[in-house]
Amino acid sequence: MKTLLLKPAQISKAAKILQQGGLVAFPTETVYGLGANALNEKAVRRIFVAKRRPADNPLIVHIADKKMLPELVKEVPSSAKKLISKFWPGPLTIVLNKKNIVPDIVTAGGKTVAIRMPAHPVARKLIQLSGLSIAAPSANLSGSPSPTTAKHVIADLKGRIECIIDGGESQVGLESTVVDLSGKIPVLLRPGGVTLEQLRAVLGKVQVANVHAVKPKSPGMKYRHYSPKTNLILVTGKGKIKKITPLINEKKKVALIASPEVADHFLDRKIEVIMYGNLLTLARELFKILRELDQQGFDYIIIHDVPEEGLGRAIMNRVRRAAHQVV
Repeated sequence: MKTLLLKPAQISKAAKILQQGGLVAFPTETVYGLGANALNEKAVRRIFVAKRRPADNPLIVHIADKKMLPELVKEVPSSAKKLISKFWPGPLTIVLNKKNIVPDIVTAGGKTVAIRMPAHPVARKLIQLSGLSIAAPSANLSGSPSPTTAKHVIADLKGRIECIIDGGESQVGLESTVVDLSGKIPVLLRPGGVTLEQLRAVLGKVQVANVHAVKPKSPGMKYRHYSPKTNLILVTGKGKIKKITPLINEKKKVALIASPEVADHFLDRKIEVIMYGNLLTLARELFKILRELDQQGFDYIIIHDVPEEGLGRAIMNRVRRAAHQVV
């Protein structure tokens, strides 16, 4: 299959591909998504084939206007209305009880559907021009780091999908926050750009899901995700410098992703040190860094933990799932 690489000005061509049951990779503010007509079961099934994605891993449905929501869900509770008013369009996905019009393949057979309204203008325009709600996981091969540029999508999916819209680099860099509003108490299923603290400021009580004890209602809850091919070692807890030091073998090609405080101790070692300034930068660049290091033939990559609060909770969710080893 020939994969077209389109500019945003050619978006009408991509909309037609979606209408015809094809697959389109498109930019969002979080990561690039791989989209199909959410109400076309055959088209959605092709997403799983292209990504080599397990069928029991649900998808997120993207809409361009909150008026599209009643078509897909049985009701929109007050909790959802509050979050929509505050955070849509943006990196927040809400899980609600679905209508039968939503195919079971989208929800992995579940009774709920995950929905978000992306903020990226190209994503919104694609949905509007196609006239469709679009089911879209990240536009990568399952398990690999999520794509934040069209180049990443090409590396994973060229020849497997109809087209890619190059809309530049994603600004958030991590997938959306997912919160389940289908029950009495809101439950955070996946942390992301909208933090737990922000959710609680709007809703009050918000529980955090035990991902090992629930049937997945959201992507990113069951399988290993975001992993580079290169062995990734996560260093946690106190004494990070003491823990990292014996891991460095200068006969090996080693990369270290670290805060300035930690990185300063290793700048004189014969290793590659990638220093980030703050958590916003780390979130935006994490997947890009992992992909670039994968291409440079490192024997292993070391990364240390960050405080699991605010955006740090989302970063650590991704890093823990990506890591091959934890120290």
